[in-house]
Amino acid sequence: MQKKQLIKLLKTILPLALGVFLIWYSLQSATPAERRELWTNIKEANPLYIALSLLFGVLSHASRAYRWKYLLQPLGYRPRFANSFMAVMAAYLANLGIPRSGELLRAATISTYEEVPFEKAFGTIIVERLADFCMLLLVIAIALGLQSENLLNYMREQQINPLITLGVLIGFLLMLWIAVRIIRNSKNRVLVKVRGFVIGLVEGMRSILQMKNKGAFIFHTFFIWGMYVLMFWIVKFTVPETANASWGAVLSAFVVGSFAISATNGGIGVYPVAIGALLLVFDIPKQAGEAYGWIIWGSQTALVIVLGALSFLLLPLYNRRS
Repeated sequence: MQKKQLIKLLKTILPLALGVFLIWYSLQSATPAERRELWTNIKEANPLYIALSLLFGVLSHASRAYRWKYLLQPLGYRPRFANSFMAVMAAYLANLGIPRSGELLRAATISTYEEVPFEKAFGTIIVERLADFCMLLLVIAIALGLQSENLLNYMREQQINPLITLGVLIGFLLMLWIAVRIIRNSKNRVLVKVRGFVIGLVEGMRSILQMKNKGAFIFHTFFIWGMYVLMFWIVKFTVPETANASWGAVLSAFVVGSFAISATNGGIGVYPVAIGALLLVFDIPKQAGEAYGWIIWGSQTALVIVLGALSFLLLPLYNRRS
């Protein structure tokens, strides 16, 4: 077999094998009892509300893929939407197996199929994360405005402090800035090689300052998070005890769920428990709150598994004809 044919075959087989492994890993990470409870809750829930939640989820993912182009255009790259969307979904699936590995995979995917330098693509993803973090802070502020006492007491009990996350983020950016200054003036051979990567990374991050369509970028950012909140809110109607939950309770649960997702691989095992514990504060029974958490987590995780696995499979096939 010729070398080119072997490389082409590996590009088809390896992504598929990785996708199958990540599906197996994400399912095996849950206990048998958790899997049984997951499927029972989903089967008993009203499928209409779950379908609407999944629709909102797909719209948010599609908007994220489309928003990405506004950061890549100033760098001179115009990736096809299909590749951007599949890169996003493959990244979400990877995050279920190895937390935060998805960002690296996403940059590598768009680099492979759209010839965008990895470091520049990764820089734009960092910018996206900064925008998303600002949106999370906005949602936290709204939730505190609606239910400040309940949410603050819960976060204090669970030792959740968003200011720590903000501090870590600022510290990371400061360290990156210092590293850039050192590398820029260094004559060390190793650091000279690193310089090219860092320059590309910074160029990707600076793309937000060069955008011509800042308004469209901001619109999609708000749209993405609006869909996040809606896909979470609509599921409350699947459980009788949560159907009458106030917006304050729903947003508070959404905030807690956002932190729970970062605690483990995609929130496996933690997300439903965190939602149930938070909703207890609003006099919603623990079992009902956890059922709510299982349904939203289970349906959206299933969506990521299906679309992520299909993306791993279709990426090489879609680009074979290109």
